[in-house]
Amino acid sequence: MRISLRLILIASVAACAPMLPEAPPVAPTPDPAAPPPAAPAAPATPAAGSGATPAPVVVDQAGFEGWKQGFLARHGGARRAEYERELAGLTPDPSVIRLDNNQPEFSRPAGAYVQSAASATRIAQGRARTDRVPWEVTQRFGVPTEILVSVWGNESAFGAIQGDYDVIRSLATLAYDGRRRDWAEGELKNALDIVVDGRRDRAGLKGSWAGAMGQTQFMPDAYLRLGVDQTGDGKVDIWGSDADALASAANLLARAGWKPGQTWGYEVVLPAGFDYAEAEGPRHPWRYWAQRGVALARGGAPNAAEAAEEAVILLPQGARGPAFLALPNHYVIRRYNNSVSYALAIGLTADGIAGKPGLVATWPDDAPLSRDQRIGAQRALTILGFDTQGIDGVVGANTRAALRRWQIAEGRLADGYLTADLADELIRRAN
Repeated sequence: MRISLRLILIASVAACAPMLPEAPPVAPTPDPAAPPPAAPAAPATPAAGSGATPAPVVVDQAGFEGWKQGFLARHGGARRAEYERELAGLTPDPSVIRLDNNQPEFSRPAGAYVQSAASATRIAQGRARTDRVPWEVTQRFGVPTEILVSVWGNESAFGAIQGDYDVIRSLATLAYDGRRRDWAEGELKNALDIVVDGRRDRAGLKGSWAGAMGQTQFMPDAYLRLGVDQTGDGKVDIWGSDADALASAANLLARAGWKPGQTWGYEVVLPAGFDYAEAEGPRHPWRYWAQRGVALARGGAPNAAEAAEEAVILLPQGARGPAFLALPNHYVIRRYNNSVSYALAIGLTADGIAGKPGLVATWPDDAPLSRDQRIGAQRALTILGFDTQGIDGVVGANTRAALRRWQIAEGRLADGYLTADLADELIRRAN
């Protein structure tokens, strides 16, 4: 079955939570017949002590009401009265707009993000929970236990922190804000359908600021299409049931193309004189990379199936940081969240849970990029003739490709990595 484009879009917006506090100690697996305990919800406001106080976000209630009427006209149809009832009295949430502009997997250096997400404590907690993944799930979907446990831990601290935002309010706020209106309105309609159809009551439809729900943080569209009732009780309960949440995550990854018997990727060592412009470029089989002097950091070679796959060299923190050979399963993980840092965090956490050693290389201690620096660098590159395909503050593949073209034109090492100093230089040059 072809994977819908909407599944890909899940990745770019889901508010995953690798920076979560550590999970509580694992408890014995409960009696399957007993109802699962409700997981404590995360506070709806940012944690104290997280840095400078962000500028307040001002919202226009009259403008929001105008958007709401437009939404009902566009999407209400036969359910307009039911949708209107659920949206009655709703106000936009300023914290959602602020958080949408500062997603950590797109603003923090990859090393800081990955080291926090794939910590030794998180890995130990994951190992203690591998028996929570039903054997039937791994057999049916072909996704390894360690990958599912890694997703579970990084998304919600193993169900402990699922988010306490009103999903409908969050999605309405994102739609009103307009940066991704079509996507947000589609997800809002799906969330309203979940309530109207009786799949989940409104009070229980809680999630992250971006509308991601449950222990494995599914968007409403994914919940409706890919949710699995593993317990057979007639409901897809990704909030209270470990089995349903993990089976649903396995179904998403399997439908996105997970290749059983293959890993997500390997740390590699690049030879002196490596052409960094080839990173994050065309995909090639292992033979191609090996002929150019690329070697696995811990020796050996990929298995036969992996060696035959088209793979990419990734430099998530530039030429000074670790390098990776990204296999197809890396990109499957990115269907969950389309961030290199996120996918690396999932893969490296899973490796640790499976008992594999950590990285050989160390991560550089680079400063994070402010939103002004990210937007300024994108605008500067575009002004200088290197189009980033949008100025949105998200340093994704298009921005890195534009930066790499600029670096080549300037005769610099073309690793496509935007540092704070380089962002400032680009802004000065464009001005």
